[in-house]
Amino acid sequence: MKSLRNFVLRALAVVATAVSLVLPVPAYAADAALSEGVLKKIDQASGRVMLAHGPIANIGMPPMTMMFKLKDAALLKSLKEGEKVRFRVEDIDGEYTVVRIEAAK
Repeated sequence: MKSLRNFVLRALAVVATAVSLVLPVPAYAADAALSEGVLKKIDQASGRVMLAHGPIANIGMPPMTMMFKLKDAALLKSLKEGEKVRFRVEDIDGEYTVVRIEAAK
């Protein structure tokens, strides 16, 4: 009986792990993936922003100040230079690109 119970517990653990790999990431977990920084410069003409940022964990980047491409210029609709922001950068076609950016709360 004990071995059957252990088998069932192990099977449930495997199923739970498999399910967690295919379910969408909840919104609260996505917020944890945002990095923090300061919007130093907006270059509308080139569709780029300069961010002084802390570590960007999802791409393994240490703190620094650099220019990033914007996925969509509309991301900046309510942001100003000098503002503290939370953002998400992804490597798209070999270029670090801001895919989400918002004013820090």
